[in-house]
Amino acid sequence: MRPDPPSAPRRRKQPQQQRQWWRPRGDGGFVTAETAVALPALVLLAGLLVWAVLAAAAQLRCVDAARVGARAAARGEADAAGVARAAAPPGAAVLVDLAPDTVRVTVDAPYGAPGRFAEVLAVRVGATAVAAREDTLRGSEGGAGPWPD
Repeated sequence: MRPDPPSAPRRRKQPQQQRQWWRPRGDGGFVTAETAVALPALVLLAGLLVWAVLAAAAQLRCVDAARVGARAAARGEADAAGVARAAAPPGAAVLVDLAPDTVRVTVDAPYGAPGRFAEVLAVRVGATAVAAREDTLRGSEGGAGPWPD
């Protein structure tokens, strides 16, 4: 018994005619154009985030400088402003205000971005710290005297 002859030869599709489902026609280069537009914006955003972190670090240095200066002034050190200025960011202004029982140290510093953005992104960071004066505490029993009733 002979097998039946095929009715029509099967034609095979050419590779150029096969359409791939993951790559529709006419969209070639679309992702490249989107990347060319989005990449500079992402670089700018990353730069702004780095600048913000550095500005926050300068703020923390102002807080530390005010705290160190207030402790030095509360102990009665003569150069409390110099101690605070040494811990502050560059260009910081330090103000020491002595009251009869407290001392207040204010540290204020400019912080700008590098290059052409310095005028646009210039901010001022600062901090204030208050401490009780230790050089004015006197008493016969040491410290500020007996405990109040």
